[in-house]
Amino acid sequence: MAGRAPARLLVSGESELLGLAEEAARSAGELLLERAARGTEAEVRSKSTPTDLVSEADLASERAIRELLLERRPDDGFIGEEGSSEPGSSGLSWVVDPLDGTVNFLFGIPQWCVSVAVRDGEGTVAGAIYDPNRRELFSASRGGPARLAVDGAETILGGAGPSSGEATSRHLGHVDLASAMVATGLSYSAEVRAAQGRVLERVIPRVRDIRRFGSAALDLAWTALGRYDAYFERTVKQWDIAAGALVCERVGLSVLELPVHENLPWGILVGPPQLADELLELAGGP
Repeated sequence: MAGRAPARLLVSGESELLGLAEEAARSAGELLLERAARGTEAEVRSKSTPTDLVSEADLASERAIRELLLERRPDDGFIGEEGSSEPGSSGLSWVVDPLDGTVNFLFGIPQWCVSVAVRDGEGTVAGAIYDPNRRELFSASRGGPARLAVDGAETILGGAGPSSGEATSRHLGHVDLASAMVATGLSYSAEVRAAQGRVLERVIPRVRDIRRFGSAALDLAWTALGRYDAYFERTVKQWDIAAGALVCERVGLSVLELPVHENLPWGILVGPPQLADELLELAGGP
């Protein structure tokens, strides 16, 4: 992974894919918002550990996205967090997290979203992250800028193209490690959490502060916007980061890999180039 590639003309195919990703994320997000308003989910079960939960809301959101994509692009592949998987024949696959931040959703904490991305053999072509609690839609395509749309008003992020508003990102200026607001996430595995705690013990004294809100996709989107200066997390899956990593790349951030160590699985680290390199030295090891 690397920083933003040189901008190129957004082809019509990318534009159509981006529009569909945005539509799918927004429609599923509105469905989830309605379910959240009704209260506690009736059916909740564990996945990998007792703390890794899935609800009927996750499944309903994934079904809704899958049905929309089947109707519009039946030949594309599909990979969903909750188990839906189809190889497709078009060379394109949709990578979907139908509810990123399930635990927050179940506890009534308004920090969750829907992430929808489409990729080809070279990587992510387009992606969208919708936060229905704030009406914020983050999106980007490989050939165009990253955008934030809120109730019809659109802002281009990171200066990658003409804007209908000014980007609010702090990344336009230098942020040093000591003044950096850094987001992270924790594994569902107790052993991995213990190792992550040792990394955090090393990082916390060196940065302004740490935030852990529980949605990897939103952490990436907020880093692109500048609400965070940097973000790192291990144990993330492709559906967590496919859309968000592209948004970060298109605003010019470095998207780096965290190497594997004992009890520290593969991960991702995002930030302005110099800050990302410094943070990688600090957080990349055991």
